[in-house]
Amino acid sequence: MEGNDYFPPDSLKREYFTDSPTKSLCPWKGVARSYSVSVDGVTSPDAAWYYPHPSPLAHRIRNHVAFWNGVTIEGPREKKPTAQSR
Repeated sequence: MEGNDYFPPDSLKREYFTDSPTKSLCPWKGVARSYSVSVDGVTSPDAAWYYPHPSPLAHRIRNHVAFWNGVTIEGPREKKPTAQSR
């Protein structure tokens, strides 16, 4: 969505995430909450965000997490669902 990959909440390794008080507002998705991400003793503040209560237009990304601030995602890429598999 908008060039960001959103990951399902159950795909995260929660030990790397810390809740952040930072919030941001997208005019059409709603209010995003942030996580700081810590790996090997290095913390990237507010490097991940999610929408706990997105607008109806963005309901599919509810609680899914996107990243920025130099975060690299490792692992195999999952196939996007097709119209037949939904």
